[in-house]
Amino acid sequence: MSASAPNEPVSYEADIKPLFRERDRSSMLSHFDLWSHDDVSDHATAILAQLERGSMPCDGAWPADRVEVFRGWMEQGRPV
Repeated sequence: MSASAPNEPVSYEADIKPLFRERDRSSMLSHFDLWSHDDVSDHATAILAQLERGSMPCDGAWPADRVEVFRGWMEQGRPV
């Protein structure tokens, strides 16, 4: 579920940002902006923990492949 080619790094702009819907962004704006690389990068560990628990987004858990894309982005150094 990554827009990047299989051998390319996962990027925030191409692969992570599109995973967050406007509804997700709106519900989190009082804490941080899910459409901001810096904000998501700064909160990535907490976001991943919530994604793994299935408590983010609030209306239903992401499929495992999306969680893996997010994890891969973190493991690759959180590229823009």
